[in-house]
Amino acid sequence: MESSQGGSQWAIGRFREMVSQGGALALDEMSFLITAAILNDENFDLIGQMARLDEIAASVPSPTVAGIATYLFSGPDAFVANRAEYYDPDNSLLSRVIDRHAGIPITLSIVLIEVARRLGVPLVGVAMPGHFLVGVPEVQGNIPQTFVDPFGGGAVIDEQGCERIFHALTGSQQTFDRLFLSATHPMAVIERMLNNLKAIYVYQRDIAALRSVMCLRSCFPGLGAAEADEFRRLMAPLN
Repeated sequence: MESSQGGSQWAIGRFREMVSQGGALALDEMSFLITAAILNDENFDLIGQMARLDEIAASVPSPTVAGIATYLFSGPDAFVANRAEYYDPDNSLLSRVIDRHAGIPITLSIVLIEVARRLGVPLVGVAMPGHFLVGVPEVQGNIPQTFVDPFGGGAVIDEQGCERIFHALTGSQQTFDRLFLSATHPMAVIERMLNNLKAIYVYQRDIAALRSVMCLRSCFPGLGAAEADEFRRLMAPLN
């Protein structure tokens, strides 16, 4: 990493570089780059932001899945579900989530995954429809058997617990497919974050922030021209 500071253009350039390298993207760095791009902060310190996760990990007393979840999501300094302001874009910006110790399922999950990674505990994102979760990867197969619900206070649950959450959100008539619980590739996690932000900024009519989101989305293979067309379409009713 040649530099750790810069505004929106630097962040988008670094984001594009990481996507082009392929493989398993670093969720922490990619998430912080989203923050840097949207805030357009020339003094945004990427290395300093990642060090904040290092400090949290160093404070965890029990480096197990349950121990990390308990430390992060219970107690006086816990990360909590921001249900009252769910669509506040700060809930999708990792730096803000760490500032406020509050977020939505996907960002709270990234905090858990990245703190656990620093402690040698591998976890994976699980993009269940309507509610992002964290899974403990299996030696064989792509579907975990044990899950953590960061938005639900860090509860450790099984497949049946995931199904109950799904039906609580979507209704009892909706069909639950256990493939919903498959491990999600980090690139898909980042795309889901950007999709959330895109919807929020369209609703808020925040053109500058939306432009940054669309620029980040255009970094993914095959989306460049499509995102430019989509941005023009979204801008039409806002002008």
